[in-house]
Amino acid sequence: MPRFFTQGVSGDTIIITGGDAAHIGRVLRMAVGDELVVCDTGTDIEYYCRIAAIAPDAVTLAVDRAQNSAAEPDVRVHLYMALPKGDKLELVIQKAVELGVCDVTPILTRRCVSRPDAKSLAKKQDRWQKIAAEAAKQCGRARIPAVRPTLDWTAALDELAGQPMSILFYELGGAPLRTLLAGASADIAIVVGAEGGFDESEVEQALARGVKTATLGRRILRCETAPLCALSAIMYETGNLD
Repeated sequence: MPRFFTQGVSGDTIIITGGDAAHIGRVLRMAVGDELVVCDTGTDIEYYCRIAAIAPDAVTLAVDRAQNSAAEPDVRVHLYMALPKGDKLELVIQKAVELGVCDVTPILTRRCVSRPDAKSLAKKQDRWQKIAAEAAKQCGRARIPAVRPTLDWTAALDELAGQPMSILFYELGGAPLRTLLAGASADIAIVVGAEGGFDESEVEQALARGVKTATLGRRILRCETAPLCALSAIMYETGNLD
């Protein structure tokens, strides 16, 4: 069933406008009486609707029923991903959304080879957010995870220090992830490096700010594999892959 997102639903009628309205009428060629789902991203409620009227710039929906989404995990995982080369981050964002990530923040670390300028980053962020939205629709999420503006390492550390639990995945060692998750709250920030991993000084800075280090086993994972492995393990350990 086609899925669309909005905020602030009230009453028994929902009006879809803009690009989504055009997509419903012109691309999907839906008609009066067809069914679709609208997610109120502010409440995680899904509204199952029927199309009551279609105009070129607006689609009017009648709400049949509303229910809480079962697709949103009860743990909020915030992914901080060092900017990799090429389009690897696009894959990470798509799959991370499918796995239940809360938001994604690209970061610039010492070993990042890719260093786009501000204009390029703005364009990339728009594309990354669209990828997140499409992935959320495809996998049945009730929320569209945000792809946040790119941060430098210092700014990222400031945010990580303020999280209840922050875990940096380090190829040179750390605690077993399961051990760290035993004391975790509903908010968990995870940090993954780019192709060259983290500089030792960055790891020391993170430890000094209260960030924990963890391993993902005995094998060295590619930078695009590591965050997806970590997310899968966290969702499993917290009961969100039942």
